Amino acid sequence: MDTFTARLEGAWEWWYAAIEEAQEGYWVRDAVERQVMADIRTATNALHDGRLAPFTDDSWHVRIGRIGNWAGVLRLAARAGGWELRPILGHSPTQPAGMAELLSGIYAIGEQGEIWMKQLRGGELPPEDEIAQAEGFLTGPGSIEDLELFFYD
Repeated sequence: MDTFTARLEGAWEWWYAAIEEAQEGYWVRDAVERQVMADIRTATNALHDGRLAPFTDDSWHVRIGRIGNWAGVLRLAARAGGWELRPILGHSPTQPAGMAELLSGIYAIGEQGEIWMKQLRGGELPPEDEIAQAEGFLTGPGSIEDLELFFYD
């Protein structure tokens, strides 16, 4: 079932698989992977002035747009590096995991932001707790925003 909870759980699973491979030394990022990650960080700067998620003072459009922007950035990053974004729902990450798994996991949340934006344009408000969980996945301490801290290479 394609629910936000399934997406979030899958995103964390794929993220952890890639990070574990990197921390165990099975995946050592190359120069292209490091540069793509730096570019992702620059392109997805949440511009939150150090506030912690959830960003309840921001409008729905800003909050959902901030999440959805990740999808486009990750599609471009995957193309730039020649990685294939794979569906995570109902699938386990491949072993050894690496950049494709990491990007695919994060992409699932950005893609959800795009889905929410379409719903919002149709007058349907997504559940606030799900928006907050997506924001927490992408920004703040221990999140994707801190991704570089998880690599030792």
